[in-house]
Amino acid sequence: MARSHFNSLAFAAFVPLWLAFVPAQADEAPVAEEPVFDARLSGYAYPFEVHILALKSQRQDLEMAYMYLPGKEDAPTVVLLHGKNFNGAYWRQTAEFLASRGYGVLMPDQIGFGKSSKPVAYQYSFNQLAANTAVLMDALGIKKAVIVGHSMGGMLAARFALAYPERTRRLVLVNPIGLEDYLDYTTYPDISAAFEREKALTGADIVAYQRKNYYDGAWSDAYDALTIPLRGWINGPDSEQLAYVSALTYDMILTQPVIDDLERLAVPTTLIIGTRDRTGPNRANKRARVSRELGRYDRLGKDAASRIPDAQLIELDGLGHLPHIEDFGRFKDALLQALDAGQ
Repeated sequence: MARSHFNSLAFAAFVPLWLAFVPAQADEAPVAEEPVFDARLSGYAYPFEVHILALKSQRQDLEMAYMYLPGKEDAPTVVLLHGKNFNGAYWRQTAEFLASRGYGVLMPDQIGFGKSSKPVAYQYSFNQLAANTAVLMDALGIKKAVIVGHSMGGMLAARFALAYPERTRRLVLVNPIGLEDYLDYTTYPDISAAFEREKALTGADIVAYQRKNYYDGAWSDAYDALTIPLRGWINGPDSEQLAYVSALTYDMILTQPVIDDLERLAVPTTLIIGTRDRTGPNRANKRARVSRELGRYDRLGKDAASRIPDAQLIELDGLGHLPHIEDFGRFKDALLQALDAGQ
């Protein structure tokens, strides 16, 4: 049974209220304080009311956070699945747009992410997260939905469509990772090594990675705001727990590829690809004598579309890993094209 967890800041500005400034000397510019958050992002404002689903999974009592905007009667519901470095809140503009057109919109935080539970003794798999998402849909009476996944959420969306084709109206993949099998080209970093790497990350590291790989060196307040939860976790009381969970979910990305299963998709599918994207997980561990350049989305989108039966490919030249953030006008047109193709 789903229960409501009202966030009193839910309809406040998207950027959290902790963005205050430390007192400055008369001749010094103000310096922004770094965020601090616990494992459940307490105090971090989401754009819509947050609800909690009590979930029994792998012999554990867990909580799955989600936002839900019911649609007009008989209108389809769109499920928006977030990427690894994000949570459901970054879908705000997309959700508002879809809701304005009558769609229902469901934005879950997967177990291990956002405001949901962060178990460390948990077998993270895309099939498990897909099953959790199906349970959430059941609780809300959603029998069938358009499944939209971005980045890691694209891998999850593909697994959902493979496991539950009868519940998938249409599949939309937005710059999904997993369009190449990373361990074909890189060496495996075991979970302990990944944990140590995650523990050593700084806020500056997070910003530098996203700036280089997602935005081609550009940066803005909007991009910076998306790093706030990750930076807050680094500074918070649960940083080691979160680093370990991050290592477990990173392992899931490397060891559970979807690229070789795309040909089995039996639902209408659209790929929306920002072709400037160069995201390539585990690139730092490339095998000796491997010349392949990982993360070439200008090539990966075409290859993936050729594998998926009757796939629709919409390429957005000049955009990177987050087209729905970088240029929402172009993204919404592509999303409408994908949804209209499913009519």
